[in-house]
Amino acid sequence: MNGVVLFHTNSAALRAEKVLQRAGLAVKLIPTPREFSSDCGVALRFEWKEAARVQTLLDQARVQVAGIHQIN
Repeated sequence: MNGVVLFHTNSAALRAEKVLQRAGLAVKLIPTPREFSSDCGVALRFEWKEAARVQTLLDQARVQVAGIHQIN
């Protein structure tokens, strides 16, 4: 099971990728899935079991997100 982080800007997506990779998480930038609307066409995929950690790390780094959602 995976999750995606949606962003308002591409720069926030790139910053989030760096923050999460430095923390040792396996993440990947992907096109925003069609079922979600976003100001930015890029989303960040991660393992859903790490959702709480992803949220905490992004909050601590003050990365602005548009949402965090579970996907199949």
